[in-house]
Amino acid sequence: MNTATTAETVAVAAVEQSLFVTVPDVTLPNSVTVPSFQVGQYLCTEDENNQAAVSATGAPWVEINYHDAKSACEAAGFKLITELQYLAIAHDVANQDINWTGGKVGEGALFQGLRNDTVDEAQPGNFEPEDADERRWFELSNGERIYDISGNAFSWVFDDVQGDDGGLVAKPFAADSASIATAPYPSMEKGTGWRPDAGRDWSGTALIRGSYWGSDDAAGAFHLDYGWPGNDGGHVGFRCTK
Repeated sequence: MNTATTAETVAVAAVEQSLFVTVPDVTLPNSVTVPSFQVGQYLCTEDENNQAAVSATGAPWVEINYHDAKSACEAAGFKLITELQYLAIAHDVANQDINWTGGKVGEGALFQGLRNDTVDEAQPGNFEPEDADERRWFELSNGERIYDISGNAFSWVFDDVQGDDGGLVAKPFAADSASIATAPYPSMEKGTGWRPDAGRDWSGTALIRGSYWGSDDAAGAFHLDYGWPGNDGGHVGFRCTK
């Protein structure tokens, strides 16, 4: 193998690895503590070897179904983000003043990301929306920034709250399910995003979180919806953890 090519490959891999941010230990309102983990700063992209990677310049890997997204993370040595991990990120960013339009927790609304149909497809991490109201980044309590937790494209999520061994929804949402009870405000209020009511039964589906470029007022860091696990729409991507 060409030495220069090998060095370039190693350098690219190092950059991709550095684009993981650390989420600190987070204790959810139901007293469940989610241990610290690392997560892609951006939604995953597909690299030249058709593997999942994290890049600021690559467009999110969409048109991929739940099963293939899960397999893509695993093939790259990662894991698909879980429901509790996504909730940990949302809960952490919701408690930081910098992530609220009013400059203080609870004032104005949580930033909701790229959501107002100003684009017509998922954008790379370095895309800057013209409207400051569509700010894409959120700051964690440790000062690290993560992008598109709300807006741009949904993320497939492994359901470890009411899911089966494969991460698919296996029972209705209980009233105290972390999936619908973690958000600090009711559905569609204060920029938290849309969520279903208790008792809704999405069994057999896969959870998607984060909203997409056309979610409008329904967008939010706590937005929760579903997709059939075999579907591969252009508005759903995925995020890996390690």
